[in-house]
Parts: sequence; structure tokens; C-alpha cells
Amino acid sequence: MLIGRLSLQVSLQALKVFESAARQGSFKLAAEELSLTPTAVSHHISNLESRLNVGLFHRQGRRVLLTEMGIILAKATSDGFRKIDAALEDVLKAGSTVRVTTTSSLAALVLIPSQHEFELANPDISMEISTGESLDSQSYVIPIRYGQVSVAEDSDVIRSESFNVFGAVGMMPPSWSNESITLFTTEWKNKSLPAPPLAAWLDKNGLDGANIKLKKFDQELFGIQQAMAGNGLVFCSTTLTKKLLKSNLLQQFETRSIQSDLCYYVPNKHSFETKGAAKFLNWLEDILNQ
Repeated sequence: MLIGRLSLQVSLQALKVFESAARQGSFKLAAEELSLTPTAVSHHISNLESRLNVGLFHRQGRRVLLTEMGIILAKATSDGFRKIDAALEDVLKAGSTVRVTTTSSLAALVLIPSQHEFELANPDISMEISTGESLDSQSYVIPIRYGQVSVAEDSDVIRSESFNVFGAVGMMPPSWSNESITLFTTEWKNKSLPAPPLAAWLDKNGLDGANIKLKKFDQELFGIQQAMAGNGLVFCSTTLTKKLLKSNLLQQFETRSIQSDLCYYVPNKHSFETKGAAKFLNWLEDILNQ
């Protein structure tokens, strides 16, 4: 308990002054480095020695040499302030960098193609994107998740998902009743997610689907790539196809989209309070709901 009480009585400023004087080997140079007077430096050192009840320097005229106890404390303060400086640098970087983790499909088809747009609009903020299906444990990483609407808080939802059929640009509209149709869709790795609402979509569009041959991937990205290559149609998220439609890489036919039980959401969205995170989340909501 005595050590704890002593440590509380030693000011951080005094330790900073000591560390500088020990490193420089001079009270005068420490004063110049810290924008203090040599008298103030001497006062801080004397006060520290008094608090600790040990001598930290041998005074030899204008020169100062560390005592044995001073050497021990100098190593500890040097290491400590180096760690603090490194941590502050990381914190400052975290404040100017938005780190995001999400699904491979959203990253590849929406976030990465839009990253330059975000950084042009926010030159003081950079974006780092990684992919993964599980929540990132780091509190400063924004997890954009794809999940069931019923398990997400209303305030966390960025976009409720809908589905439709898309095909390569230049493809003739499919004859849903007179020809065999290859349709790419998704079977999620996460079995707790509701399946893409193909049956409801067929019903909404007055189709029975008897001539449809399904091919399934575990990520929407792969089915979309197959459709763009002209290898069939894809039944997928309307969120992921927006940029592809605008870029004339995919086309939509005369079919109506269907709402699903899926959504994109950010767990505990309200907890991301830094300026960069707030700007990113507002921007994300805009681009996903345009």
C-alpha cells in the first residue's frame, strides 16, 4: 500500500522532466526540450527525489550523472513514455482511419469500388476493409453484418434486403416458360440465415419455376460473376447489383423484386462515436439506400 500511495504522489510532469534530464544528461537541455526554465527542471527533480526519498542524480557543476536508483528509474520511465507515445500514435491513427469488416460480397461489389469516392469526399479519413463472417473483437473496427432482420436492433439496421433476377448486358429477356434457364443463387455457409426468397419471388412474378435449373454458391459474389460472364441468370441481393447496373455490367429484366428477412446491420451502431466512424456510417447508409 505504501508503494501505491507514493506513486499517486509523483506527478507525471515530474517523471517526464526526469526522463528528459536522464536522457540528455543535462538539466539545461531538458529545460530546452520541454520549454521550461532550468530552475523549473531542478525544482521538479528535487521534488521527485524528496517524494521518493532517494537521490536520482549526482550534481557535478553543470553536469549531472544518474545514481544507481536513477538508472533504474530512467530505464522504466524511458520504456513507459515510449509505450505511451506509441499508443498515442495508434490512437491518433485510429481516429483518422475507419476500419471495416464485412462479407466478401459487400466488400468486393460495394465498398471497395466506392472507397475512392468516400476518401475524396473525406480527405482526412482513410478506409481499411477486411472480410469475415464473425464479429471483430476490436472495439474500433466497424462490423457490417448480413443477418436476419429479427435478430438485429432496429437502430442498427443499415438496409433491409430485397432480391431480384439479373443477367449479363446484351442478354435477351428470358422466356420463363419455354426454355431451360440456369439460375445461380446462394446457399449460405451460415445455416441460421434464411434462404434467398426464391419461392416468394416466383409467386410474386407469376412463375412456377419448373424450367429453372439451380446452381448454388456459398457467396453471392460468385453467382453474380457467373451471370456477368453470360453463363446464366443470378437471383441475388439488389444491394450488391446497384453499381453493376449503373456500370452496364448487369441488367435487370421486367421482374419485380421481393423483400426478404435479411438485412445489413452494424451491431451496437451507436457505440461508434468518432468523427470518422460517424461520417462513414452516414455515407454507408446513403450508398446502400440510394
